[in-house]
Amino acid sequence: MEKRKRSWAEPYKMKMVELLKMTTLAQRKKALQEAGYNTFLIHSDDVYIDLLTDSGTSAMSDRQWAGMMLGDEAYAGSRNFFHLEKVVQEVYGYSYLVPTHQGRGAENILSRILIRKGDIIPGNMYFTTTRLHQELAGGKFEDIIIDEAHDPENEFPFKGNVDLSKLEKLINKYGAARIPYVSIATSVNMAGGQPISMANLKELRAFTKKHKIRIIHDMTRVAENAFFIQQKEKGYDKKSIREIVREINSYTDGATMSAKKDALVNIGGFLAVNDWDIFEEARNMVVVYEGLHTYGGLAGRDMEAMAIGIEESVSKDHIKARVGQVLYLGNKMLNYGIPIVKPIGGHGVFVNAKKFLPHIPQENFPAQALAAELYLDAGVRTMERGIVSAGRKPNGENYFPKLELVRFTIPRRVYTQAHMDVIAESAAIVYDRRKKIKGLKMVYEPKYLRFFQAKFEKLQ
Repeated sequence: MEKRKRSWAEPYKMKMVELLKMTTLAQRKKALQEAGYNTFLIHSDDVYIDLLTDSGTSAMSDRQWAGMMLGDEAYAGSRNFFHLEKVVQEVYGYSYLVPTHQGRGAENILSRILIRKGDIIPGNMYFTTTRLHQELAGGKFEDIIIDEAHDPENEFPFKGNVDLSKLEKLINKYGAARIPYVSIATSVNMAGGQPISMANLKELRAFTKKHKIRIIHDMTRVAENAFFIQQKEKGYDKKSIREIVREINSYTDGATMSAKKDALVNIGGFLAVNDWDIFEEARNMVVVYEGLHTYGGLAGRDMEAMAIGIEESVSKDHIKARVGQVLYLGNKMLNYGIPIVKPIGGHGVFVNAKKFLPHIPQENFPAQALAAELYLDAGVRTMERGIVSAGRKPNGENYFPKLELVRFTIPRRVYTQAHMDVIAESAAIVYDRRKKIKGLKMVYEPKYLRFFQAKFEKLQ
């Protein structure tokens, strides 16, 4: 007898709900125009399903909310800091902790400590805030991700891998002394949430040790990366997510963390390192830029919720459901014929705007135009990850990334499978009328990180 396939369900039940607002097409048109066709500038009250980001938008557990009531708001030496420090050491394996208000606070401090003018920082694809902090400190980012990562159709399972030959060329060109560290992200965001393999990390660690170069880890979505290693990499199917996370971190020298993602909190982050001298300098600098070294811009209750969230993030049931929901949405889109980045990533589905809207040239912002149209159809808010996010080079010219994507980012423990159905159906409706969609022109551009605040007008 053939084995019956079982349905999957979320490993939690609702204890409280937040009512969603349904809007009319006329209301969405007005909101979109007032926002200058930038989904970041739409008021959340005008959004039905919000997939702008998974950063700080997750639902906390009852245990986390209970922990919030145990906040020790002492200015110095909060017991919640020491709880968080213990959890970071036990779960992630790093020796020293410096809390920050969120991940970019850690990026700022780290960049100021390690980067000198003229330094080169290789990494497995840029991330917006990370690269900006590196540039403001006088460094230059160099992409050393494998070529497959720039091809949305390529189905290689570990598109976050580093190309060691690219790194070797940089060392030969600039010298190891000008490379303060290699910047490694797990579940590479700008590539579509693509993981790095453990085998590649081991090779990278051996290579950097030979050249005495540090590895600094952007561990924002490390648990999601661990899930893909467990599912796809030989020898890891019997290991727990917690064990895999700890092994990933063991091949790095330190990490920046936006706890607003994997750690399931609405605010918070940290810098974690193994080097006492870096820790000592960071501990001094956090007092200048964030807050005392035992709170780093956070309330005690925030640190307690983070400590509990880290433990929950490496739970088998949680991570299977979290990534499973993303896979569910991605497969529904594929069934509708919508071009997305393959394989489906860990934190969102990334639609290939170049293929979705081939009639719109990249200089007319196809991904930005598509995000606007998706909002217009059903009030689903997504975000652009293409030429707008890439920004400008130090000489003022636009970066033209090979990937021009719209990110459908799924908050953790927030939406149901029914919401995923609505999202996929809306994307399919927009896909059916794709030939009528027009490009945009930028009419306002801020100095830094323009994708947050830029404004556009529709081309006629």
